Amino acid sequence: MLKIGLSGGIGSGKSTVAAAFEELGALVVDSDKIAREVVEPGTPGLAALVDAFGDGVLAADGTLDRPNLAARVFGDEEARAKLNAITHPLVAARSHELMAAAPAEQVVVRDIPLLVELGLAPFFHLAIIVDAPLDERLRRLTEVRGMSREDALARIGAQASDGQRRAAADIWLDNSGSPEELRARVRRLWTERIEPFNENVFDGTYSPLHGGYVLAKPDPAWPADAERLANRIKAAAGAKALRVDHIGSTAVPGLAAKDVVDLQLTVDSLETADDLAGALAGAGFIRVVNIDHDDEHMDTGRLGEGAAAGPDQDTGRWRKRLYVSADPDRPANLHVRVDGWPNQRFALLFRDWLRADTAVADEYTRVKHLAEERARETENPADGYYEVKEPWFAAAYPRALAWAERADWLGAPPTGPASGGA
Repeated sequence: MLKIGLSGGIGSGKSTVAAAFEELGALVVDSDKIAREVVEPGTPGLAALVDAFGDGVLAADGTLDRPNLAARVFGDEEARAKLNAITHPLVAARSHELMAAAPAEQVVVRDIPLLVELGLAPFFHLAIIVDAPLDERLRRLTEVRGMSREDALARIGAQASDGQRRAAADIWLDNSGSPEELRARVRRLWTERIEPFNENVFDGTYSPLHGGYVLAKPDPAWPADAERLANRIKAAAGAKALRVDHIGSTAVPGLAAKDVVDLQLTVDSLETADDLAGALAGAGFIRVVNIDHDDEHMDTGRLGEGAAAGPDQDTGRWRKRLYVSADPDRPANLHVRVDGWPNQRFALLFRDWLRADTAVADEYTRVKHLAEERARETENPADGYYEVKEPWFAAAYPRALAWAERADWLGAPPTGPASGGA
């Protein structure tokens, strides 16, 4: 089941997008509609609101006087928190009930106005944000909904900022045009990304690497993509995730790379890594069963307590689990490695070494371009690509260790919202 979180500021046109998804076959779970359902007369939700705010929140017919309640909590953080503590769990429980009843192959779209404010984006395979220019949103709110300009501006100001929404958005849907233009964008999105993503999740497969072994120019979007994926991984792994890091070439500013984001999930053991297989699959990461280790390099003990003096003595400590994202539009690899093992430490060291030494980063870039050329000449591009890169890695390993010693590198602690290195 592919789960999509849909949101957007008031007046952005989110309802139009939700309706378009429903026409395409998605199950739309509307949080606003459910929020009304759970406080209908006779429900525990309405009784709890009366207990919290008094009989004044009831209309003459016994229903909830929503405008009255909204006026009481707007601008009062304590009252709003009390309201949310009552209604949000009820809405979440009913939403999960509806989703649980859907078939496994169903695409589910949860329409959540406060998706960003509540920090819920990591719990979905994709977060879609609908946006429209401020002037257009104000026009819709004043002319269509009958709000005053002051009320509309106040409600917009009370919601997440555009910057916060962009940080959470896997997909940013521009609704500055006509409703038909917006529906056309939704249809393209459904055909080109959502349907294949859903099929991959349901079948436990992933799409071939688009672009193959071709280097892309440095993309400033890579760190933000990595951060969203890292947050999704942390949500799936919970306390079993010791850290999640953006690693590899896309984590080095200015470095050309295949358009594939590499992440590393650090766990305490391979047993824990295997325990997480179901949770990671549920989050859209598919296990690559025929890859269970990294190439071993000499380790003097600098990168792992008790590490042996050579690869033959260190057999087993370069094992890992590899996952690939099922999202056809955002290729990503997830390396699950054990804390303190040489491969886990080296992934962090290599990234930090290249970040710190531009000469080495330039050298590695030249090697990558040679590997790209070799991939084009080889029947199996992957073989050609890695037959150039791996010898360089083997020679670079002791150089990286020497840099680590000179720089007193002990492994950077997690920093920032993506838990290190994104």
